[in-house]
Amino acid sequence: MKKELDFKGKLLTHALLIAVSIMMIYPVVWWFGASFKTTQEIGLPTLFPSKWMWENYPDGWNALPKYTFTYFYINSIKVNVTATILHVVAASLVAFGFARLTFPLKNFWFSILLMTIMLPSQVTLIPQYSMFHSFNWVNTYLPLVVPAAMGGAFFIFLIVQFIRSIPRELDESAKIDGCSWFGIYWRIIMPLTKPALVSATIFSFIWGWDDYFSPLIYLNSVDKYTIPLALRMFIDTQSAVAWGQLLAMSLLSITPPVLIFFLAQKHFVEGIATTGLKG
Repeated sequence: MKKELDFKGKLLTHALLIAVSIMMIYPVVWWFGASFKTTQEIGLPTLFPSKWMWENYPDGWNALPKYTFTYFYINSIKVNVTATILHVVAASLVAFGFARLTFPLKNFWFSILLMTIMLPSQVTLIPQYSMFHSFNWVNTYLPLVVPAAMGGAFFIFLIVQFIRSIPRELDESAKIDGCSWFGIYWRIIMPLTKPALVSATIFSFIWGWDDYFSPLIYLNSVDKYTIPLALRMFIDTQSAVAWGQLLAMSLLSITPPVLIFFLAQKHFVEGIATTGLKG
């Protein structure tokens, strides 16, 4: 009787998991199928087209006047790789200071840092724009890149929690051997925080890659557009939208972050799972 109940419980659990998985996968499968459809077929309740429009991909890649999607890919990669490197380097330095160094009002400043996570971005939008406009940074990549040099409160908090789980005895041993604070940071803490750094890298790159609002605010020239803005150019209120080409390009646009996630998945899961277990 007990074995029968266990079997039914496992069967019900697996059935529920399969049903939830299908619900989550269905939009992606529809998205893939729709990228090969004609505009007339997009609204039909079918997963796959009656005739596969393979040309949606090359036509979509070259659809925008004067610019191919290669141009927008290069723009997005330049902006997001630079911002990600700055995010991770700055966040790791600040996190090391909060986790290992002693200085006046450390807990107060850390509390202020955490409060900025709760601050809606809309509150700081106008002051930031005014500041960047006074610097003549509008229509450049600087407003998208320079703030990353501040580290980002979320990434600092993530790495602080991980560093706190590392025994301080390692620091003391390094000091006895004559290692400076920067040496401890570079030679001991950074190698041990690799999972947290990978997690911060993935978060930073994906959030920056998907960001539509910030480039919309600060970039005016088409030659500086990132991929989200380029996709928006497909939607023309004065003419019919080539939905097949738009969906094809949007599907290709997620390729870099998906590849980065799967290549670094092991370290990402480890970083999220072990962050904050101690301290």
